[in-house]
Amino acid sequence: MLKGIDPRLNADVLYALRAMGHGDALVIADTNFPSDSISRQTVLGDLLRMDNLTAAEAVAAVLSVMPLDTFAVDFAGRMEIVGNPDEVPPVQAEVQAVIDAEEGSHRPMIGIERFDFYERAKQSYAVIQTGERRFYGCFLFRKGVIPPEV
Repeated sequence: MLKGIDPRLNADVLYALRAMGHGDALVIADTNFPSDSISRQTVLGDLLRMDNLTAAEAVAAVLSVMPLDTFAVDFAGRMEIVGNPDEVPPVQAEVQAVIDAEEGSHRPMIGIERFDFYERAKQSYAVIQTGERRFYGCFLFRKGVIPPEV
């Protein structure tokens, strides 16, 4: 255990989050996402796991240490529902609430079509698979910066 670090963050996840740079993308995926095969194509090349957590729980832990990009429109994205891209299911609404709480304001996630999401995931830094069993619990986050202390 470490002081000030969310205990849901394991050593492998912390390593990846620390190694990422500004603009690098991170995927947080549900249990149905092809996480293993896609993670082999990422920069890290290995699948990270945050088992037994919902998507919102995993996102809350990650965002407790990782800033979101304030310059990019695609600072956070959600996989769109096939055939109904504007629908925001409860799993995605929960994650949006976590983002809003962390950011202190409402910046909506962008919708990403399913196959475009897969392609973006392959270009990401890493994939974290959660224990989320609800459909469309797949998200992409772009790392921001931490400003210097003044």
